[in-house]
Amino acid sequence: MSFSDTHATMTDMEAPHRPSLAGHIQIARIDHWFKNVFVLPGIAVAVTMDPGHTSPDLWKRVVLGAIAICLNASSYYTLNEVLDAPFDRLHPVKCRRPVPSGKVHVPLAYAQWIGLMLVGVGIASLVSTQLAMVLFALWTMGCLYNIPPIRTKDLPYLDVLSEAVNNPLRMLAGWYLAGPQAVAPASLLVSYWMLGAYFMAMKRYAEYRNIDDPSRAAAYRKSFAYYNPERLMVSIMFYGTASMLFLGSFIMRYRLELILAFPLLAWVMATYLSLAFKDDSAVQRPEGLYREPKLMMAVVMCTALMGLLLVVDIPAMHTLFSPTAPVAGSPR
Repeated sequence: MSFSDTHATMTDMEAPHRPSLAGHIQIARIDHWFKNVFVLPGIAVAVTMDPGHTSPDLWKRVVLGAIAICLNASSYYTLNEVLDAPFDRLHPVKCRRPVPSGKVHVPLAYAQWIGLMLVGVGIASLVSTQLAMVLFALWTMGCLYNIPPIRTKDLPYLDVLSEAVNNPLRMLAGWYLAGPQAVAPASLLVSYWMLGAYFMAMKRYAEYRNIDDPSRAAAYRKSFAYYNPERLMVSIMFYGTASMLFLGSFIMRYRLELILAFPLLAWVMATYLSLAFKDDSAVQRPEGLYREPKLMMAVVMCTALMGLLLVVDIPAMHTLFSPTAPVAGSPR
């Protein structure tokens, strides 16, 4: 069945709905809160790199921070659902979302968007001013991504880069949850940004393949008027390479032991890439990736190893990778 046939069939089957509390809860995308796990590496790196600045009430900060971050994320998702509704009506599956199917009172949804942000940032301010500022920056990026006339979501490459910047902001949130810290290493933040762009570009690629019609793809997502499979694949290669180069820079300067996790990290990235080539790929719907056993096994093994290497010193690694040629800028 073609994209157009599928869309027509689903549209015909959909009965009109009335706004409901369930619809408003749905657009908060509570099932997407798992994406905030990207905060955890910020906590782990802060605690292991600078334990002297770890707050004694860490668990209280983490609980309050988690609530604030999730509410802030739901504010972003609410806006995204409302502003994407005209485009979702052109998608074979997303046309059944709460807003395009009539389950949401749109003016009330805008109030929900603002209210969730205010409560989230307010709770974050109880933890620290830095955390509140990071969450407000996350919210602001959501506005730039979704709201015309800027709406970076419609601009090729900026659509990926502006959404992926949420990754380093989440890492900063975790960094400040751990306690009063200096600024996180720039190399790690840029690596995290590029890794997010890698995953996001693959989502675009999987969506484009699934629609399989350039004109309908462009109607659904404006940036698809410029993209094609080749351009998306080249961008995926760029983001993945940049991420690993900046991660290598961080590792060589701050935690050499993490080099041992590179093979598992490469396995995670390769496994994720392989999923993007599947029909109706789970890469289009990250909330369903837990159903991919190979990916989950790779992620769990890589996470466990990296966590171990953050706390276990291996002096032999420093001997093995010590400079064997003159270092630029060092005295001769």
